[in-house]
Amino acid sequence: MTDSSPAPVSRAEYCAVACAEAWRGAGEVLASPMGLIPSVGARLAKRTFSPDLLLTDGEAMLVGLDGRPEGWLPYRRHLAMVTGGRRHVMMGASQIDAYGNQNISCVGDWERPSRQLLGVRGAPVNTLNNPVSYWVPRHSKRVFVERVDMVCGVGYDRAGDAPFHRLVRVVSDLGVFDFATPDHRMRLVSVHPGVTVDEVRAATGFALVTGPEVPSTREPTPEELRLVREVLDPRGLRDREVAPR
Repeated sequence: MTDSSPAPVSRAEYCAVACAEAWRGAGEVLASPMGLIPSVGARLAKRTFSPDLLLTDGEAMLVGLDGRPEGWLPYRRHLAMVTGGRRHVMMGASQIDAYGNQNISCVGDWERPSRQLLGVRGAPVNTLNNPVSYWVPRHSKRVFVERVDMVCGVGYDRAGDAPFHRLVRVVSDLGVFDFATPDHRMRLVSVHPGVTVDEVRAATGFALVTGPEVPSTREPTPEELRLVREVLDPRGLRDREVAPR
């Protein structure tokens, strides 16, 4: 007799569900996830609680639930959505600080950096003109820093009155964070099962805002687990991005 009970929920699966939650209630906006776990999350959101999301193949087409083209999105229309608050991008961050300033360009002094990274790319336009979230697969003090070495994505302390600036959430392999505090400092919203608040604090290079109790990241539903495991990532590539713990 074989055991037919489902495998325990992995850390990567908690992260995918947490990423999906970033698009809950987003309406008909263009979801632009960067990275495997955010992509699984965006597609999961569209298949479950955010059916109006628009997904793109990254070139010129809108794609449906089965990944097939269902519409045309030329680059000029894409840019119009970017600059008008009609896109929600989930980017990575080589460094991020307490106010959500993000660095993906260099480590060290930009004139003589110790590490050259991707470059600024579209981060300033993204953060000033449409909602942005961040995905960090390896939470550490090297990423969650007191002060970023170079500002690429703009945080709350620098955004001024930019009309569409909004940092929705940060998801890491340890927990979920937002900026829903009076001064828009990063707040710990939930810890993934198996993680403690003290562990998150020890891995963060600045003082986190926390409530008196921090809940666990929500459990995926049986249908969400089925979609992740059988439809969205049947090869289990998510466990390469977030190692099982």
